[in-house]
Amino acid sequence: MTYTTAYLPTPLGVLELQASDTGLRAVQFVQEAVAPTLPGQVPDCLREAYRQLQAYFQRELREFDLLLDVTGGTEFQRRVWATLPSVAYGRTASYLDLARQLGNPAAVRAVGAANGQNPLTIIWPCHRIIGSGGQLTGYAGGLNRKQWLLTFEQPAVQTSLFS
Repeated sequence: MTYTTAYLPTPLGVLELQASDTGLRAVQFVQEAVAPTLPGQVPDCLREAYRQLQAYFQRELREFDLLLDVTGGTEFQRRVWATLPSVAYGRTASYLDLARQLGNPAAVRAVGAANGQNPLTIIWPCHRIIGSGGQLTGYAGGLNRKQWLLTFEQPAVQTSLFS
Protein backbone atom coordinates (compact mmCIF):
# COMPACT_ATOMS: atom_id res chain seq x y z
CA MET A 1 0.00 0.00 0.00
CA THR A 2 1.20 3.50 -0.83
CA TYR A 3 0.99 6.31 1.74
CA THR A 4 1.15 10.00 0.95
CA THR A 5 1.81 12.75 3.47
CA ALA A 6 1.00 16.45 3.35
CA TYR A 7 1.57 19.25 5.86
CA LEU A 8 -1.01 21.92 6.62
CA PRO A 9 -0.21 25.07 8.62
CA THR A 10 -2.92 25.98 11.14
CA PRO A 11 -3.25 28.59 13.89
CA LEU A 12 -2.11 25.84 16.29
CA GLY A 13 0.92 24.64 14.38
CA VAL A 14 1.47 22.23 11.55
CA LEU A 15 -0.79 19.24 10.97
CA GLU A 16 0.59 16.17 9.25
CA LEU A 17 -2.01 14.44 7.09
CA GLN A 18 -1.41 10.90 5.87
CA ALA A 19 -3.54 8.99 3.39
CA SER A 20 -3.48 5.66 1.65
CA ASP A 21 -5.00 4.97 -1.73
CA THR A 22 -8.27 4.17 0.03
CA GLY A 23 -8.66 7.01 2.54
CA LEU A 24 -7.32 9.39 5.16
CA ARG A 25 -5.32 7.47 7.80
CA ALA A 26 -3.93 10.08 10.17
CA VAL A 27 -4.08 13.75 11.14
CA GLN A 28 -1.64 14.73 13.88
CA PHE A 29 0.16 17.83 15.08
CA VAL A 30 3.90 17.75 14.48
CA GLN A 31 6.40 19.51 16.70
CA GLU A 32 9.10 20.22 14.16
CA ALA A 33 8.75 23.05 11.69
CA VAL A 34 7.62 21.65 8.37
CA ALA A 35 6.88 23.69 5.28
CA PRO A 36 3.27 23.48 4.13
CA THR A 37 2.92 20.97 1.33
CA LEU A 38 0.30 19.35 -0.75
CA PRO A 39 2.16 17.26 -3.33
CA GLY A 40 0.87 17.34 -6.89
CA GLN A 41 0.11 13.63 -7.16
CA VAL A 42 -1.98 12.85 -4.09
CA PRO A 43 -5.04 10.75 -3.51
CA ASP A 44 -8.27 12.71 -3.81
CA CYS A 45 -9.06 11.91 -0.17
CA LEU A 46 -5.89 13.71 0.97
CA ARG A 47 -6.62 16.74 -1.17
CA GLU A 48 -10.18 16.82 0.22
CA ALA A 49 -8.99 16.47 3.83
CA TYR A 50 -6.57 19.37 3.29
CA ARG A 51 -9.42 21.49 1.86
CA GLN A 52 -11.88 20.61 4.63
CA LEU A 53 -9.37 21.28 7.41
CA GLN A 54 -8.59 24.68 5.88
CA ALA A 55 -12.33 25.41 5.80
CA TYR A 56 -12.67 24.31 9.45
CA PHE A 57 -9.98 26.75 10.57
CA GLN A 58 -11.67 29.50 8.54
CA ARG A 59 -14.96 28.77 10.37
CA GLU A 60 -16.58 27.62 7.14
CA LEU A 61 -16.97 23.93 8.10
CA ARG A 62 -18.26 22.26 11.25
CA GLU A 63 -18.55 18.61 10.21
CA PHE A 64 -16.13 16.58 8.15
CA ASP A 65 -17.19 14.29 5.33
CA LEU A 66 -14.13 12.32 4.33
CA LEU A 67 -13.22 8.89 3.05
CA LEU A 68 -11.27 7.25 5.89
CA ASP A 69 -8.87 4.32 6.04
CA VAL A 70 -9.36 3.06 9.58
CA THR A 71 -7.37 -0.13 9.80
CA GLY A 72 -5.39 0.63 12.96
CA GLY A 73 -6.37 0.32 16.58
CA THR A 74 -8.23 -2.35 18.46
CA GLU A 75 -11.92 -3.06 18.00
CA PHE A 76 -12.64 -1.18 21.26
CA GLN A 77 -10.58 1.84 20.15
CA ARG A 78 -12.41 1.96 16.82
CA ARG A 79 -15.76 1.85 18.69
CA VAL A 80 -14.67 4.78 20.88
CA TRP A 81 -13.38 6.75 17.88
CA ALA A 82 -16.66 6.15 16.04
CA THR A 83 -18.56 7.88 18.88
CA LEU A 84 -16.48 11.07 18.77
CA PRO A 85 -18.28 12.73 15.82
CA SER A 86 -21.54 12.44 17.76
CA VAL A 87 -20.29 15.27 19.99
CA ALA A 88 -21.44 18.31 18.03
CA TYR A 89 -19.34 21.34 17.17
CA GLY A 90 -19.37 23.78 20.08
CA ARG A 91 -20.35 21.06 22.57
CA THR A 92 -18.45 18.81 24.95
CA ALA A 93 -19.03 15.39 26.48
CA SER A 94 -17.25 13.54 29.25
CA TYR A 95 -15.32 10.31 29.10
CA LEU A 96 -18.12 8.86 31.23
CA ASP A 97 -20.70 10.02 28.66
CA LEU A 98 -18.82 8.09 25.97
CA ALA A 99 -18.48 5.01 28.17
CA ARG A 100 -22.24 5.09 28.78
CA GLN A 101 -22.90 5.56 25.08
CA LEU A 102 -20.83 2.41 24.49
CA GLY A 103 -22.93 0.58 27.07
CA ASN A 104 -20.13 0.20 29.64
CA PRO A 105 -19.98 3.02 32.23
CA ALA A 106 -17.14 1.21 34.02
CA ALA A 107 -14.90 1.66 30.97
CA VAL A 108 -14.16 5.34 31.61
CA ARG A 109 -10.38 4.88 31.81
CA ALA A 110 -10.33 2.63 28.76
CA VAL A 111 -12.35 5.25 26.86
CA GLY A 112 -9.81 7.90 27.92
CA ALA A 113 -6.90 5.72 26.78
CA ALA A 114 -8.58 5.02 23.43
CA ASN A 115 -9.31 8.72 23.02
CA GLY A 116 -5.62 9.43 23.53
CA GLN A 117 -4.77 7.11 20.63
CA ASN A 118 -7.13 8.80 18.16
CA PRO A 119 -5.26 8.91 14.83
CA LEU A 120 -7.51 11.57 13.31
CA THR A 121 -7.32 14.61 15.56
CA ILE A 122 -9.91 17.30 14.80
CA ILE A 123 -11.60 15.02 12.22
CA TRP A 124 -12.67 12.79 15.11
CA PRO A 125 -13.07 15.57 17.68
CA CYS A 126 -11.39 14.07 20.74
CA HIS A 127 -10.70 17.63 21.94
CA ARG A 128 -14.42 17.86 22.80
CA ILE A 129 -14.08 15.16 25.45
CA ILE A 130 -13.50 16.48 28.96
CA GLY A 131 -13.52 15.20 32.53
CA SER A 132 -16.84 14.57 34.30
CA GLY A 133 -16.28 17.66 36.46
CA GLY A 134 -15.76 19.85 33.37
CA GLN A 135 -11.96 19.90 33.65
CA LEU A 136 -9.69 19.65 30.66
CA THR A 137 -7.81 16.39 30.70
CA GLY A 138 -5.32 14.84 28.30
CA TYR A 139 -4.96 15.73 24.65
CA ALA A 140 -2.23 14.33 22.42
CA GLY A 141 -1.79 17.78 20.87
CA GLY A 142 -1.37 19.41 24.28
CA LEU A 143 -3.89 20.97 26.64
CA ASN A 144 -3.18 24.44 25.24
CA ARG A 145 -4.40 23.27 21.83
CA LYS A 146 -7.42 21.54 23.37
CA GLN A 147 -8.41 24.78 25.13
CA TRP A 148 -7.88 26.77 21.94
CA LEU A 149 -10.06 24.39 19.89
CA LEU A 150 -12.86 24.41 22.47
CA THR A 151 -12.81 28.22 22.60
CA PHE A 152 -12.61 28.43 18.79
CA GLU A 153 -15.72 26.28 18.43
CA GLN A 154 -17.82 28.31 20.88
CA PRO A 155 -20.39 30.45 19.07
CA ALA A 156 -20.08 34.17 19.60
CA VAL A 157 -22.41 35.45 22.31
CA GLN A 158 -24.39 38.53 21.42
CA THR A 159 -24.34 40.90 24.38
CA SER A 160 -26.43 43.66 22.88
CA LEU A 161 -28.91 44.10 20.06
CA PHE A 162 -26.90 47.02 18.74
CA SER A 163 -23.32 45.77 18.92
